Amino acid sequence: MTALRPAKLLAVTATGTAVCLSVLAGWQRGGTLPERVVWVAIGVVLVVSAHLLPTLLRRTPVKVRLMGYLLWGACMVTACYGHATFFTLAQQHAGDVRASAVTDDVTDIAARPTRALTPVMEERATVTRELALAKVRHCSRDCAGLEARRVTLAAKVDALNAEADEIRRQQAGHDRVMAVRDALRADPVTSRLATLFGVSTARVDMLSGLAFAAVLEGVACLFWTVALRSTSLPASVPVVSEAMPTEAPPVANVSVMPQQPVTASHAEEIVSREAVMGRHAAVTGGNPPRDDPVTPLPDVSSDGDVSRLVDDIAAGRVRATVADIRRYLGCSQARASALRRQLVELAPTN
Repeated sequence: MTALRPAKLLAVTATGTAVCLSVLAGWQRGGTLPERVVWVAIGVVLVVSAHLLPTLLRRTPVKVRLMGYLLWGACMVTACYGHATFFTLAQQHAGDVRASAVTDDVTDIAARPTRALTPVMEERATVTRELALAKVRHCSRDCAGLEARRVTLAAKVDALNAEADEIRRQQAGHDRVMAVRDALRADPVTSRLATLFGVSTARVDMLSGLAFAAVLEGVACLFWTVALRSTSLPASVPVVSEAMPTEAPPVANVSVMPQQPVTASHAEEIVSREAVMGRHAAVTGGNPPRDDPVTPLPDVSSDGDVSRLVDDIAAGRVRATVADIRRYLGCSQARASALRRQLVELAPTN
């Protein structure tokens, strides 16, 4: 279990990240609060199902597994679509922030109040016509007034020309700002990939979002499969490890406890069970019973356990086999073999 902790941590992290993406995408999709809540719930269910279905379907029947994998594929597609929505909207928001930073640098130029170029050019045409008429008029009297009018109209034409040039300059600056903003709205890597492959930037944004979503979902599914693989381990592993003692005491150091007398009924029960086991061994070709140990184990005696086993065997609650003694007392293989050997030795004493 210790080795599986990193996998569980990564699985929870990946699922949490995917759930956050689904929550944000669903919140941005909906208009009203109920719509947003429903979109968020749908996204969370689809993400969790896409991550856990492969692990939950491992021990199911074949038909259920096939149906489950079809639903898992649908969950993966819908979850990736939701993640791609988030990536696309996030890219748009980032582009707006970059574009707004460029717009603030030219606010003093682009936001200056000026007239449009069309009215200025119309007024310039009118003044130019009046100036031309003033120039062709001959003065019979008051020539100074006519000359002053000509100078005034000429100055007004110059002012209108300057205003038109300023408007053109501002329009050119605004066009440059808009071009920079449009360039900054797209991600630098995305724009270069679009230029390299000859496709639009929007298409590259969509494909990159789907790729990120697919990788995230696949990694989450893999982590959950690894983290929950402990459920497929056999249940007999702890029993096998318990049946192999690490260190057995020497036979010479074992003390023989005094044997207590056993009633006749108990002895008859033990002798009858041993006779049945002997006949079974003769039928099977003299092989020892399956529950007997292959190698002799140390003789460990316990007067209380032996007396308890004699009473329980006589009452029919347990059989005089190593496996039953082991399950009944919850002891190891070596101790159960030693107790059974003592029961065999007690049988002929009475």
